[in-house]
Amino acid sequence: MLALYVLYVETIKIEDMKKFFLIAAVSILGFGSCFAQKIAYVDTDYILSKIPEFNDAQAQLDEYSAQWQNEVSAIFAEVDKLYKEYQANKVVYPEEMRQKKEQEILNKEKEAKDLQKAKFGTEGELYKKRQELIKPIQERVYNSIQDIAEKNAYGIIFNKSDGVTMIYSNAKYDISDDVLENMGYSY
Repeated sequence: MLALYVLYVETIKIEDMKKFFLIAAVSILGFGSCFAQKIAYVDTDYILSKIPEFNDAQAQLDEYSAQWQNEVSAIFAEVDKLYKEYQANKVVYPEEMRQKKEQEILNKEKEAKDLQKAKFGTEGELYKKRQELIKPIQERVYNSIQDIAEKNAYGIIFNKSDGVTMIYSNAKYDISDDVLENMGYSY
């Protein structure tokens, strides 16, 4: 019985040793491959600035924005004019007329704020135009980055222009021009 127990203990030790070596080998291989990943970075601001369609879309958005801002400013100017007129004549207006003028000012101010929200709000026309004009270009850039990452077996690609802080970056890892070339632009 003692011989059976010793054989059992030796079997456990051998099995434990096999497990230990298997775990160690997997860990070393996994740990080593973690360090072997290729890393690159892109500057999407740079890439987008080199794409004519993006610049055209940005110019269109700027035009819409300026036009809508002028519309909003014009209504706020009316509000200001109405308010100054009201302040100048407040003492001569009867109570009913004062309330009517105050309501007129409030309504005009609400109109201006509603227009401002409709044009520049989180779901406003400028946001929708930006989605319509710029999002497809950004998706093309992302798809190009993904293609290059897969072709060159990059494990990680950082975007330098989205606030990722890099204390040091070697220019040989910048694949921004590769992305542009992959998209059919040459600079």
